[in-house]
Amino acid sequence: MSEHIVRAFDGDLAELRSLIETMGDVVVEQVGAAGEALQRFDARLAEQAVRKDITVDCLFRDIEEKAVRMIARRQPLAGDLRAIMASLKIAADLERIGDLAKNIAKRSAAMSDHSTRLAAVVLPIGELAEEELRKVLMAFRDNDTAAALSVWQRDEELDELYNAVFRQLLTYMLENPRTIGTATHLVFAAKNMERIGDHATNIAENICYLVDGKGPSGPRPKKDTTASLPR
Repeated sequence: MSEHIVRAFDGDLAELRSLIETMGDVVVEQVGAAGEALQRFDARLAEQAVRKDITVDCLFRDIEEKAVRMIARRQPLAGDLRAIMASLKIAADLERIGDLAKNIAKRSAAMSDHSTRLAAVVLPIGELAEEELRKVLMAFRDNDTAAALSVWQRDEELDELYNAVFRQLLTYMLENPRTIGTATHLVFAAKNMERIGDHATNIAENICYLVDGKGPSGPRPKKDTTASLPR
């Protein structure tokens, strides 16, 4: 491969990474707005989170199209092809996180009982999911597999937190049937937050694959005892 072609391919890869970083920034903003809307029952923030999903979807399509053109034009092999495929997988997880954030925002708009006591129950899991998302995106920017692995290893913590939130909300519903509607919305919102953590973990695995050519060793730590619930 000539030096010119190598430089052109490197430029394409840099553009692909830049698109993913931009997409990640938008998704972080979307997750933050959705979580805050849920806590404050803020319709404006909820709508903002929903609208940002349009931008996320457009960026994902741009990334897909660029990746396809790179494969068709450059016919990359080995590490270069791995970089493109890992980037596509990371973008797909970001797109799904955007969908989950949109769903959380819609839940906040649907709740009729604006009980801050109930909403506060899901605050810790939302904060942890957003923190892990920020960390894994920084790991992507820095090609930092150690940072990516630290996110991967904390997936179990998110599962445990979700289980605790689920039990607490269920207790509220049993003690006061009038909370059932709002608490049910919050259970689904909390599940979406836990799923955001799962996708952050997927991104962590693909960062390891991107940098080292292999994912983390051993099974992913999991402690979600409510896996049979609808998502």
